[in-house]
Amino acid sequence: MESLLKGEFQVDNYSEAVQSLKGISIITTLPQNGTIGSASKPEVPDIRNIRINEASGIQEIPKTFISSSTGMELVLIPAGEFMMGSPSEEQGRYDDEGPVHEVTIKNSFYMGKYPVTQKQWKRVMGNNPSNFKGEARPVESVSWKEVQTFVQKLNEKEGADKYRLPSEAEWEYACRAGTQTRYSFGDDESKLNEYAWYDKNSGSETHPVGQKKPNSWDLYDMHGNVWEWVQDGWHSNYNGAPSDGSAWEDGSGSYRVDWGGRWSSRARGCRSAVRDDPEGRFNGLGFRLLRKL
Repeated sequence: MESLLKGEFQVDNYSEAVQSLKGISIITTLPQNGTIGSASKPEVPDIRNIRINEASGIQEIPKTFISSSTGMELVLIPAGEFMMGSPSEEQGRYDDEGPVHEVTIKNSFYMGKYPVTQKQWKRVMGNNPSNFKGEARPVESVSWKEVQTFVQKLNEKEGADKYRLPSEAEWEYACRAGTQTRYSFGDDESKLNEYAWYDKNSGSETHPVGQKKPNSWDLYDMHGNVWEWVQDGWHSNYNGAPSDGSAWEDGSGSYRVDWGGRWSSRARGCRSAVRDDPEGRFNGLGFRLLRKL
């Protein structure tokens, strides 16, 4: 803003930069002499790195984060608002996907670029419970409680209480990546083969992560391959659900929630709003992690 008032920015460039990441300040590098030549238009700032204001000052936040102990790659997800759930007219919807309600994600966060792999699980837990073996395949056959143990040990390894499971709202928000369509790529399920491993192309097994196309926020395998645990307890609908993106913990008994569909799911079961309440563990159920800033 100071640069704008001093005439170092043009209004059209400043607006374009700020709007590119809603609610997040953009780091801008000006020439060392503090002036911009009149013959050239200043470039839009590089938004690969952003900064946020915290009590300790301004902290630069890169677009990706790499876990030092597992090599897990996480992608920066910007804060924002979205309509959670599926409308009553959506093709293939289930009743537990409504009512549609507005959710505000106030804080940006990192989300795993891929589901946690068997290699990453073994680095933390020292074992591999998966049915379909392969270090680059997603770990599966893990219970919600086992995932909590993984999270605890990973945080201890890296000396910070930053990793956790995403909430239902955070997961759907990241999956949709700004869309309100049946899938993160649109409504046409004939394109699902390009983005997901599901019943028509999986060969009845999981596959190494990252082989299909990502959504527009660079997240892979959000549709299909394995269902993914989230933090929430199970509720049969969204009546009374939090509007701030937090996990809804007081669910029905011991049931927890998973998202995204798996290798044996039909196209209907891989939509952005699909959720499930599994019991225990099975070979189509894994997870990805969120890391707080």
